[in-house]
Amino acid sequence: MNAVFDIYTIIFLALAVFIFARLRSVLGTRTGRERPPFDPYSGKEPKPATLPDKPASVGTRAEEAAVLRDADREVPAAERWAGIAAPGSAVAAGLDAIARVDRNFDARHFIEGAKAAYEMIVMAFAEGDRKALRGMLGKELFEEFAAAINEREARGHKMESRFVSLDKAEIRNAELVGNEARITIDFVSQLVSATRDKDGNIVDGSAEALTDVEDLWMFARDVKSSDPNWKLVENNEAA
Repeated sequence: MNAVFDIYTIIFLALAVFIFARLRSVLGTRTGRERPPFDPYSGKEPKPATLPDKPASVGTRAEEAAVLRDADREVPAAERWAGIAAPGSAVAAGLDAIARVDRNFDARHFIEGAKAAYEMIVMAFAEGDRKALRGMLGKELFEEFAAAINEREARGHKMESRFVSLDKAEIRNAELVGNEARITIDFVSQLVSATRDKDGNIVDGSAEALTDVEDLWMFARDVKSSDPNWKLVENNEAA
């Protein structure tokens, strides 16, 4: 009886080892490079797992400079800011300086955001929306805008504006001053704007005529800040 038990025990052990070996060959083992689980609610396909070429921590200045030189070589200077700034221009140099300290900076996305901000700020000022303006303007400029709105309201005046078109949004200057990135954009737009007194009479502008407006607006951002938002810090009429 013991001999029979031993034979069956050996047979079952052999089968177990064989099945385990087959499962291992089919399923494989974890290597640390497996794709992450797919989240159907993430809205995008999972990316293949890759190992970082360099540690995530910030290195020495020499190491950072080497990385930046390598990054610059990946995109030729003539193509880096194509359609935005001419190679070798002061604007291109300024954009390079900003991109070196803010690796997430994208000039095209910046311009699109600035165009949206331009219309929002123009309309918020006309409507006297101080809350909206506070989030988009630097402290000193917000105080200037708020003072102008206060003066308008004190007179009993109301501003009516209709944004018709934004015909131009071109970077005129870009620079890095300390930790502050500054970009000046030349905007050309068309508006219909009129200011009425408390009796509804137009005291400034026109309720029907188009007005061509050209502005030079400077946006700024602390590149060391965790806040990714740029704010308008200067607004001037183009010469």
